[in-house]
Amino acid sequence: MAKENTIRAFIAEIAGRPNNVTEDDIKWVVDQLGSLGLETSHERNDHQVMYSVDGEQFPICTHHRGGKQIKRCYVRRFLSVMSSIGWYEDE
Repeated sequence: MAKENTIRAFIAEIAGRPNNVTEDDIKWVVDQLGSLGLETSHERNDHQVMYSVDGEQFPICTHHRGGKQIKRCYVRRFLSVMSSIGWYEDE
């Protein structure tokens, strides 16, 4: 289990590189938040994963071809959810 400061720093790092984020990065954050007691879940189908953290949902499209990076729009939605639950402050 990572400490709060480590999780917050990693979320800020993700915000600093929105074009170079993988689903594994997002999954790590969600898993760590779950280990701290937040309610988390994810549901996967052939095209996307729908994550939920404390009732806030965001999708990650997984049917992209080529690289492992997810699209910037999904990163923005993730950051929006992190901001709304108090884990990220947009500067």
